[in-house]
Amino acid sequence: MIPRLQIIEIAREVYSRYGFSPIDTPALEYSEILLGKGGEESDKQLFRFVDQGERDVAMRFDLTVPFARFAAQHIGILGTPFKRYHIAPVWRGERPARGRFREFIQCDFDTIGTESLAADIETLLVVHDLLEKLEVGEFTIRINHRQVLNGLLEQLGLLQHSSAVLRALDKLPKIGEAAVTEEMNATAGISAEQATRVIAFANIEGTRSEVLAQAQEMVSGSESGRVACEALTEIISTCDRIGIAESRLQIDLSIARGLDYYTGLIFETFLADLPDMGSISSGGRYDNLAGLYTKQKLSGVGGSLGLDRLLAALQELGRCKEVQTTSQVLIARFVEDRLADYQRLSRQLHAQGIASEVYPEGKNLGKQLKYADRKKIPLAVIAGEDEFQQGTWQIKNLQRGEQLVVAEAEVVGVIQSELNKLSTSTT
Repeated sequence: MIPRLQIIEIAREVYSRYGFSPIDTPALEYSEILLGKGGEESDKQLFRFVDQGERDVAMRFDLTVPFARFAAQHIGILGTPFKRYHIAPVWRGERPARGRFREFIQCDFDTIGTESLAADIETLLVVHDLLEKLEVGEFTIRINHRQVLNGLLEQLGLLQHSSAVLRALDKLPKIGEAAVTEEMNATAGISAEQATRVIAFANIEGTRSEVLAQAQEMVSGSESGRVACEALTEIISTCDRIGIAESRLQIDLSIARGLDYYTGLIFETFLADLPDMGSISSGGRYDNLAGLYTKQKLSGVGGSLGLDRLLAALQELGRCKEVQTTSQVLIARFVEDRLADYQRLSRQLHAQGIASEVYPEGKNLGKQLKYADRKKIPLAVIAGEDEFQQGTWQIKNLQRGEQLVVAEAEVVGVIQSELNKLSTSTT
């Protein structure tokens, strides 16, 4: 929970920095709110039941659909554009696997009430800054556009089957070309030749300009496809001018996103050192989702950090610190009847923002230091009767095995200095 909460705090910090406000919505929604929004597979994964009041309800499978309902209900008060973030658990009844869980926390942020491409670009910048702040190592945000894919399907005469085709295409990295072709045929009735063309389009590789050029040529007969390619070009150009590294923002025509409500920009994010873990952050634009609950047009765009998948990846990479406490300092209770003196020092440390704790019992000092070592508390502060008479404290660095004797008036400052040194050596 400690690294989990640290990630949540960083997400809150980054989202707030961009002007997103926190909201909360219920874990339960009426089933009709959730059904049909993410597609057939999402519907199958719903934890759905009839409660004692005989209401048909389900647990949210993501935070975007409840947000669209919330925005539609309250937009008259909220105004547009409205920017929100929401960090909370969601539930999907799927088979647990590596980095995949039935209950997991999403760190969502969205802007609703604008169709401006500026909101799409800001969404990518938020994801970039969040992952950089989290120090996850190198990563790549892979972007695509639903209308580029739909432009291809339009030219192949498959636009009416777009949901089924794109759901199958979304599984390409997981199940391979043969299985995707088979699913496209089973769910959309498309031929092997049509499936081959769709997959070949998804497999286009090269520089960003080369991929865009080929995509523009292949969807040239579709107005929506042409406009979408122009949007991707502007996104890339703007991010380049802002200073986003090319390695961190790539065009990937295989990105389809399995949820049906996406209509524009879509993206998924992968760690360079563990790409097979899957996307750790994803999202996109949805122009029609809130329209299911209101006549007012409320276009939205946003992204989400999959906290639990990211944690699983960091643990696998050995980048998740194993910590059992937030304490930075253990104040040993060396003299039984000096509890007030020990707690007074602890409160002085707390006032300076330093996490500390006083050992509750006057046990053998070795046992107290062993407790600190087991909890990975870096510093121990010790004072017996001799130190109290002399007005001094001993500061023991448990990581380096070093020990200092410090005057009582200087002890808080020296502890802060020692912690700063440890922080610098760690980074």
